[in-house]
Amino acid sequence: MRILVLGGTRFIGLALVEDLLAAEHEVAIVHRGEHEPPDLPATVEHIHTARHDLPAHREAIAAFGPDAAVDLAAMTAADAEAALAALDPAVKLVAVSSIESYRAFDSIWAGTVTDAVPLAEDAPLRAGPYPNLEEAVSPGWDYEAEAYDKLAVERLYLERGATVCRLPLVYGPRDYKRREDFILARVRAGRERIPVGPGTFLTSRGYAPELARGLRLAVERGPGGVFNLAESASPTVGLWAQEILAAAGASAELVRVPEDLLSPDMGLTGEIPQPWLVDASKAARELDWVHADWRECTGRSVRWHLEHPPPASETTVDFSADDAALAAADG
Repeated sequence: MRILVLGGTRFIGLALVEDLLAAEHEVAIVHRGEHEPPDLPATVEHIHTARHDLPAHREAIAAFGPDAAVDLAAMTAADAEAALAALDPAVKLVAVSSIESYRAFDSIWAGTVTDAVPLAEDAPLRAGPYPNLEEAVSPGWDYEAEAYDKLAVERLYLERGATVCRLPLVYGPRDYKRREDFILARVRAGRERIPVGPGTFLTSRGYAPELARGLRLAVERGPGGVFNLAESASPTVGLWAQEILAAAGASAELVRVPEDLLSPDMGLTGEIPQPWLVDASKAARELDWVHADWRECTGRSVRWHLEHPPPASETTVDFSADDAALAAADG
């Protein structure tokens, strides 16, 4: 197949492009040219444009002749509308969304419990705006936080018969958010004791290369509709932290401290009553996709991040909050 990828230069996008190429698909990527992947083969075409200018590149997209398109970068209704205006109606569509679409995500922020888990694709969705606009825009994205609306993106794509894939917390190689660094930053710093909360929160996760494989299968086989993609079994945050330490070969001790003493980056280890687990069995049935073992994937991710530490400019971490929490715990 000839597959157009909208946003394919970083993290999950780059993992998808690599997976598509390994499966012998022809690929073109649409991006602004600000994050040129250094290792992609010359056979990958590049179409450089800002998202809002996509319709002006309709001819260039048509010249590539895509059989399918995967949109990883639609964050607002305007993003989706621009992409759909640039694509021929005959092109098969896959849109990437998030399990943040579910009402349970609102409950996490509100400190309430509203939903039983795991959440199937027909579970209740959020009814209002995104609950934490300060976290709605990641570095490198070009949209205003107030416009962020994955529910609108889903609606517009589903109206065109697309397959929508809701992704969980994503980790793995090239993760620019470095989601395992709540532990690994302390490992790199040689910290022997790490203050944590109860660590009982349950959330679905996904290893980027495994999710990329699921997205490829959605392109190849997806019949339309919504699919959850996530690990089949999910550890608590506390067990995940232990596994990160084990994969890093670190002997640091996780020390339980009062939650109000935790540093902000350790908040995920605190008490979060609403579980955020999704059911990915539909993907198993209809896409023949099952996520690999979470421990194996955590080990691969940790090893990659230890081999590719963040730049020196990003590694200065203030552990004074950790020291204060540990002192309080020691009495």
